[in-house]
Amino acid sequence: MFSIKTLLFGERSVTKVAGLFASRAAADLAASGLVGGSGLSAAQVNVLGPTDGAISRDSVLGRAMEPEQRGIWLTVIRAHLALGALGLLAGALLYSALMLSDNPALRSTPGMGFVALSGLGAACGLILGGVLSLRPDHARLIARVRRGLRSGNWAVVAHPVDPVQTHAAVSLLAGSSLKVMRSF
Repeated sequence: MFSIKTLLFGERSVTKVAGLFASRAAADLAASGLVGGSGLSAAQVNVLGPTDGAISRDSVLGRAMEPEQRGIWLTVIRAHLALGALGLLAGALLYSALMLSDNPALRSTPGMGFVALSGLGAACGLILGGVLSLRPDHARLIARVRRGLRSGNWAVVAHPVDPVQTHAAVSLLAGSSLKVMRSF
């Protein structure tokens, strides 16, 4: 089935859900509740402790928060290709619309006008692909989890693959955590 998600993202889990807990016991209990009650597998749930928030342990935090390294690279490639092509198409459509409206500037130099408008559209699409690849929603979530870990809390991070799992993870974590956060 075709969807925007499959067109742009190479990751199975594009949404991250995290809950902060005051103790390891509470975090472990929430993690087991997620695995048992939300349809998430054990591989989709990570428990992080205060030591994981240390700067020297960034690689541990990075792997726990973004486990699909290959998927991230596929997202970078797919987002740039798809949005660059859509931008190119949008620029060509704008060129066609301006030509049909009998724009004198384009009528005098149609080749240069086409290259300029389609090139500008492609460049804008590539920029949007880059912004999407940076995943600012994930960066914000990772920073908030890191702050929570550094202040002595424990975190449970879930990687749901569909809206049903996302809703279940948010609901289950909301009942027992100090704070629930999620990416978009």
